[in-house]
Amino acid sequence: MNGITLVLRALHHGEKHLAKELVTVAERHATDHEVHHVALDLAAWSREHVRQVADTGHAYGLTLGDASEAPSPGVLSALREKAAEAMGHRPEPGLLLLRDLRELHLDAAQNSLYWEMLAQAAQATKDDKLLALASACHPRTLRQMRWTNTMIKILSPQVLSSL
Repeated sequence: MNGITLVLRALHHGEKHLAKELVTVAERHATDHEVHHVALDLAAWSREHVRQVADTGHAYGLTLGDASEAPSPGVLSALREKAAEAMGHRPEPGLLLLRDLRELHLDAAQNSLYWEMLAQAAQATKDDKLLALASACHPRTLRQMRWTNTMIKILSPQVLSSL
């Protein structure tokens, strides 16, 4: 196994994990409509990244799961939504949301580093297919990071000063 296949495996795993976590956060904070809808949209991006990495991985002898293995809102969604509504009346949800956003940001940052590593390896080996993959996916990962960072900046003063 060479370095490129290691990075492709890491990206596949990381994007699949991020998609799952984004769906979980969307369901957990269903009463916050912006968080809910944006997180689901961002999860779709990560599922697309999973599919593209798996497709590219075939050229390198990798058999990676496809995007259908990445989660989407499931059967427990209604139960989580009710729990989110019940929690919406207590001060703790703000702290929980900040924690969730921090974790999402760190997950996206890890993926961003792998995308950068892949792009650098693609340039060094003159691999146009890998460079196209990184160029297509990395900007979305950076946008995922910007969203979490912006939400943390907006929410932190209100949540942390009200404790």
